[in-house]
Amino acid sequence: MEPTLEYANVTGRPSSRFVRTAAALSRGVASVQRQHPGYAAQWHAANLRALSAPGPRWTVLGDSMSLGIGSTAYDAGWVNQLQAELETAGLALPIVNLSASGARVPDVLNQQLPAWRALPPAPELVTVLIGSNDLMSRTHRDALPAAFAELIAQLPRGAVVATMPQPRAAARAVNALLTAAAERGDITLVDMRSSGPASWRGRLAADHFHPNELGYAGIAEAFSAPVRRALASIVQPLPLSGRQALHDRELSQKEVPS
Repeated sequence: MEPTLEYANVTGRPSSRFVRTAAALSRGVASVQRQHPGYAAQWHAANLRALSAPGPRWTVLGDSMSLGIGSTAYDAGWVNQLQAELETAGLALPIVNLSASGARVPDVLNQQLPAWRALPPAPELVTVLIGSNDLMSRTHRDALPAAFAELIAQLPRGAVVATMPQPRAAARAVNALLTAAAERGDITLVDMRSSGPASWRGRLAADHFHPNELGYAGIAEAFSAPVRRALASIVQPLPLSGRQALHDRELSQKEVPS
């Protein structure tokens, strides 16, 4: 039976007036904005392929930064860069990426987590990178700490969650919640304040907001050690023959006509 996934990596909201205006005035912003529908569709197709694979999987929750928006291809963002690193260690898992451009924490709660719960049961790694879009307006900033507290409560134990490096009061409140949850052992922390890129110079896409491949490499590096710790209880490293088989299977799936 072919896997199905109704959720299609979109929030259902149009771009904000600010983004539409910026796209009308800047070719760089417009070029990156054009990536959104295509990358969402490509991830949805990749998710269906991943769901056909048996065994453990990696589920990604988040916003456009986990879709790879700003990179030259949907699979050139931090998720796939980290996946390539894990593959060399025999730790790669099929990826189900439920992220959506423009997503805020309530979208993870109301759309992505229900989609995750509807997936076939399997041992899995869950990663979360979210919150930047919640800082864009006072209404969402004010609601962010309470929404993040609810998100922490609903995540599976050991989920790998990134802090917010932005110098805002709401981000600091979220980081305090995340630090406390990590100390309780509820989550595995990715501290973007100390492990993320020290500078974004040369690491941003044409819109000067989303990362490019170099920027995503820095995010992948920050997630690497925490993800490896989380994977220790989920998957044993594949021998070289198993890694080659996984690589060949993923390659053959990409070559299947859509």
